[in-house]
Amino acid sequence: MLTTLLPLILMTAPQTPADAGPVRLIFDTDLGNDVDDALALGLIHALQSRGKCELLAVTVTKDHELAAPLVDAINHFYGRGSIPIGVVRDGATPDQGKFLGLATEMGPGGGPRYPHDLRSGNDAPEAVTLLRRVLAGQPDGSVVIAQVGFSTNLARLIESAPDDASPLSGRELVSKKVRLLSIMAGAFAPVDGQERFGEYNVVEDLDAARSLVQGWPTPIVFSGFEVGNAITYPAASIERDFSYVDRHPIAEAYQGYEPTPHERPTWDLTSVLYGVEPDRGYFDLSPPGRVVVDDDGHTRHLADPEGPHRYLIASASQVVRVREAFAQLVSQPPDAREGR
Repeated sequence: MLTTLLPLILMTAPQTPADAGPVRLIFDTDLGNDVDDALALGLIHALQSRGKCELLAVTVTKDHELAAPLVDAINHFYGRGSIPIGVVRDGATPDQGKFLGLATEMGPGGGPRYPHDLRSGNDAPEAVTLLRRVLAGQPDGSVVIAQVGFSTNLARLIESAPDDASPLSGRELVSKKVRLLSIMAGAFAPVDGQERFGEYNVVEDLDAARSLVQGWPTPIVFSGFEVGNAITYPAASIERDFSYVDRHPIAEAYQGYEPTPHERPTWDLTSVLYGVEPDRGYFDLSPPGRVVVDDDGHTRHLADPEGPHRYLIASASQVVRVREAFAQLVSQPPDAREGR
């Protein structure tokens, strides 16, 4: 089956040649609503330390002033505090959530427990402005975007007008610079016997999700709810593998969200892993088609040989393999040689 689909997979989800260098990655996240976003950011830093990707920017769809500072604190922890961060304006979910307060905690010396420069999202650039500037500076067809929150920022991006960064419309700019959108959204298989439901990232900004799915001009690979739900992050890793420091922002965020022995699903990590390493066999892909978002947020994948949309599939053996990969990568210590 996979051999038959391979030419189509290559056509609709372009892969990066082994000699093309690190994947140029933009991470769009609603960090603060769930802790898998923090795990996914740790995963990105581990992959960058291994030379697999370069994190160009982080944009935030969580509309709380501490979301961007916590992103900045995690980036600083990994030695990459210069990564630009953009934020949504008038977005969904303005509540603080369970762990964004880590950005304000003070350490024993009187400074921030997790040092960072950005004190409030109010001081960060608007996400679409940053996305346009970053994309304009990249080679054509080179960028992968991992969207693991709401579609607010990217829907606004494709509707944006020319500006000082680029004379292209948003849709033209994306079409020219982006080769793949790897998105955690929707559901494409029953979960716990429930066949129809609206997945959180879709229903929280339904208009944006529908606009994105209908108007995005490059291939999209969806990681449905069922994939990350089947791959939980090992509680033992949270309890043991981050002990190379006294306090770790990702382990602390995890325990603040829901303490171990709870094992959180890895929804957002799946889209990052596929976006950076699509050719490692971590997941299978559906046949090509087109995703439709219904009025209630339910997502359907309609078969179409020319369609630009696929979704991830994880076999039982892949679930085991990916779970172990996540534990190894997310807990990987920062590279002491950072700057690279």
